[in-house]
Amino acid sequence: MTAGRLVFSGFDPADEGRREALCTLGNGYFATRGAAPESTADGVHYPGTYVAGCFNRLTSEVAGHRFEDESIVNAPNWLPLTFRVDDGPWFTLQEVELLEAEQELDPLRGVLVRRLRFRDQHGRTTRLVQHRLVHLGHAHLACLDTTLQVEDWSGTLTVRSGLDGDVANTGVARYRALAAHHLVDHHVAEASPEVAVLDAQTSQSRVRIAVAQRTRLLVDREHRQVPTSHLGEKRVDHAFTTDVIPGAQVRVEKTTSLHTSRDPASSEPVSEAVDSAGDAPGFDELCRSQTVAWGRLHRHFTTTTGLDEPARRSLLLHRFHLLQTAAPNITDLDVGLPARGLHGEAYRGHVFWDELFVLPVLDLRMPQLSRALLNYRYRRLPRARRAARQAGLAGAMFPWQSGSNGREESQSWHLNPRSGRWLPDHTYLQRHVGLAVAHSARHHHLATGDDDYLSDQGAELICEIARFFSSLATYDRGTDRYVIRGVVGPDEYHTAYPGRDEPGIDNNAYTNVMTAWLCATATQVLRELPALRRRELVDQLDLRHHEVDRWDQLAHRVFVPFHGPGLLSQFEGYHELAELDWESYLRRYGTIQRLDRILEAEGDDPNRYQVSKQADVLMLFYLLTAEELEEILGRLGYPTPDIPANVEHYLARTSHGSTLSAVVHAWVLARGHRPRALEFFDDTLVSDLHDTQHGTTAEGVHLAAMTGTLDLVQRCFTGIEVRPDGLHLNPLWPTGLGPLDLTLRYRGVPLDVRVSGRTVAVRTAPGPPTPTITCVCGPHHAHLRPGETARFSMDATAAGGATDEPL
Repeated sequence: MTAGRLVFSGFDPADEGRREALCTLGNGYFATRGAAPESTADGVHYPGTYVAGCFNRLTSEVAGHRFEDESIVNAPNWLPLTFRVDDGPWFTLQEVELLEAEQELDPLRGVLVRRLRFRDQHGRTTRLVQHRLVHLGHAHLACLDTTLQVEDWSGTLTVRSGLDGDVANTGVARYRALAAHHLVDHHVAEASPEVAVLDAQTSQSRVRIAVAQRTRLLVDREHRQVPTSHLGEKRVDHAFTTDVIPGAQVRVEKTTSLHTSRDPASSEPVSEAVDSAGDAPGFDELCRSQTVAWGRLHRHFTTTTGLDEPARRSLLLHRFHLLQTAAPNITDLDVGLPARGLHGEAYRGHVFWDELFVLPVLDLRMPQLSRALLNYRYRRLPRARRAARQAGLAGAMFPWQSGSNGREESQSWHLNPRSGRWLPDHTYLQRHVGLAVAHSARHHHLATGDDDYLSDQGAELICEIARFFSSLATYDRGTDRYVIRGVVGPDEYHTAYPGRDEPGIDNNAYTNVMTAWLCATATQVLRELPALRRRELVDQLDLRHHEVDRWDQLAHRVFVPFHGPGLLSQFEGYHELAELDWESYLRRYGTIQRLDRILEAEGDDPNRYQVSKQADVLMLFYLLTAEELEEILGRLGYPTPDIPANVEHYLARTSHGSTLSAVVHAWVLARGHRPRALEFFDDTLVSDLHDTQHGTTAEGVHLAAMTGTLDLVQRCFTGIEVRPDGLHLNPLWPTGLGPLDLTLRYRGVPLDVRVSGRTVAVRTAPGPPTPTITCVCGPHHAHLRPGETARFSMDATAAGGATDEPL
């Protein structure tokens, strides 16, 4: 990466998948991987295009098991563009000698540039420059602008630009045994001399997808040709033929428009696609307005740090990929946050708990985006209620994997690529996803001060999830406490006890403590509602006094497992499991991030060992401050855990098989062991860039981990917490890195925050009267009106008061 841009040189077939994922362009509505336009899904390239929220279900039969799975759909490929000289072969990278090759992503403008210089088998030398964009402001438009420069030859040049509907979901190797063809009922047509259109329909969900292209060819930027159209069964092409001589320059401008039957304010996707492609501005104008749109969006996420240049570039790249998935266009759509963005087909495009790591960043920058993602959950509340009823429980049970309508999409079997065996999958028992939804709803209300959200949606979500966990918990006479049995924690390696046939483990510490938090929060939220709305919600949910009383009991009597003074047990019985010989496995395998696959391939089972894929107990220290955790456990009658001892204990037993693990460990180590925290921070900064998970980046970026790095800077190192009584700050930024400057939005008020070491200054934007902002730093606080500044020092005995001086 140079000057904020990501640059790849040369052509490395083994690395093409990673490059394509990292060079994905999107706008929240759809995204396209950075594959070469002349390529096909050939094992080297994978030109996938994904429309947010467009899913389809197929039935597969594998290894004697028949099951249905839902996937985000690989939409018709709008990229195809190639050329040939005379009657020679069509251009591909494999057919020529590359003299120069470079691909450059500009995350500030959302433009991908490709530069090639090559010599074909007849010794003819040509230059190619391609600019590509998926427009942020015009959600349905994408454009590919190609310029060919003839150096030393004369002949006939034929250019072919097409739309390809013969695509399938084959981007993840371990899914290739599954049914993959989601598109049926293809139609192609020539809408006008310059515009052609292809449409198809998903086989089960019946979503119609239409892609139209307008192709223009300019020779020496003066003469425009009308293309010849070639209509196939699942493909349409525009072809141009022109004679060229040395020094000639040929420019091809391909503008495409993608629409679906899910679109709001839309009539019919084919006509919409044809109209918008035909009326679209030229590439130069689209590029100009794209730059403006991205500049406006980036300004909402301004962060200035003294981190070294590679770290700053990684943070910019991570912000870019977050905003391509959670762009302002999602506010009009019914979409969630796919764990791998719109960058590939890993996890089949499903929504997990990743908003837990993403929404806090958006809450303090562009809360309308986090509200849109929370709406995805709220719209699926009826389905979550139905799932709870079917399980014989009350309230709302959100699925571990969610797709189109919010039913459980977790697979019942999964493939271990190391052993080649299909194994039963019990990760659907990760009930803690509901805790993440409730926590996100509460944080959104505290960060935005949006009482309408709390009244309209937030309180209902939180109460229904509290109802579910209240019914999931059972009273145990032996401990005189409430217990939660048969679940899976965030760790994911432990899905059952050794020798037990039934899946699930008991009293996962994270799940139980967060249940106590949830029940206390639900009762607090009810108290915060205006009296009329509280009565309406009680009537709406048929909420009875005994239910709220039970929430209070759970907040005081949930069982939390400990083993040893101040040491939380990951779950009941965890400390009785065998210890793993970590050194032996490291010597044999080098990397053991996916230790579960290694053990299964050896005929062993991770359930037998004190090992974790990722942070589990430590998630408590990520979500809750030490004061909050002390309050929750104190209310339960437990001592405050020894946080450093817990961190060391579980750090030594974690394989970091998820990129999220490094985010959590960086966070929990930040105050007690900064050098190790920065190591994990650095690991997360490059996890996708360097593909440290060994091949997973090609399947889609790890969006929550990318956003986690932004949040480490935004909240962790500043010590920012949103609480009912105001914005709390506990800064701890390395003074050697210079000041950290952030532009935030808290409860509707723009704030400039500057942190240096243990000191912090907060300034509200000048302007008309706004709600007074309360800032709290240690024992000190300030009430800020527009244009005022508060300065605090955690190393001093007193804090500065509010002033109207500049930062």
